[in-house]
Amino acid sequence: MTSFLRWLMWVALAGILLQLFFVVRIATMLVINPQSTAFERSEAWRVATEKGSLRWRQQWTPYAKISDKLKRAVIASEDDGFANHDGVDWNALEKAWQKNMKAQALAAKAQARVLTSLSAKKNRITPPQPVKAPKVIGGSTITQQLAKNLFLSGERTLLRKGQEFVLTLLLEVILDKPRILEIYLNSVEWGEGIFGAEAAALHYYQKPAAQLSSFEAARLAVMLPRPKYFEKMPHSSYVAGRAATIAHRMESASLP
Repeated sequence: MTSFLRWLMWVALAGILLQLFFVVRIATMLVINPQSTAFERSEAWRVATEKGSLRWRQQWTPYAKISDKLKRAVIASEDDGFANHDGVDWNALEKAWQKNMKAQALAAKAQARVLTSLSAKKNRITPPQPVKAPKVIGGSTITQQLAKNLFLSGERTLLRKGQEFVLTLLLEVILDKPRILEIYLNSVEWGEGIFGAEAAALHYYQKPAAQLSSFEAARLAVMLPRPKYFEKMPHSSYVAGRAATIAHRMESASLP
């Protein structure tokens, strides 16, 4: 038992030291712009190993030189309560949880119907169509997305999610909202090897992020959930329709 308690103490100490490391890293961001994020490094490694080359477009742009239109578009699309919540939008999280539970229940019922059909038709020649897994809805805020991109891997475990919540709260306590949004807009992915608002604006519209129009900003905001997918079809009807919706909502989006 003594050895077990000693082991627990070491684990607890390691956890505390890790959180202190994160505190120091976040505190440095008060005055120093992060050169890269954990997500960017993992993507750079993936591209380098898969394609034998590295394409990385990123140019840090101060908060004041990023178009307010883009800020409003991203907030309207990704996190309309950003200016007011404490890092976690509990209402959105609860709604996402309920939708996921409902989707899983419907998928389970569909699977049960398939199994029943199989039992009733044992000699069936054509196999039934597999039931698609339900789409998992997130509910993450901009601060949560930044916490994950800055420090964490893409694995989906309770431990990683718990660390994400801790990092989210640390970001909100140590940094103010404009700084959080500034770091997010300068590091978020907008296509393979395209990171940050300036690189995205130059790549898609051949202009700096400060000069984006409302509709251009809305189109970029639409791409954020699936940047690599929409990079291949930036002018699709879905992007245009969704951008029109976001452009309409931009005026009501509150800037920090």
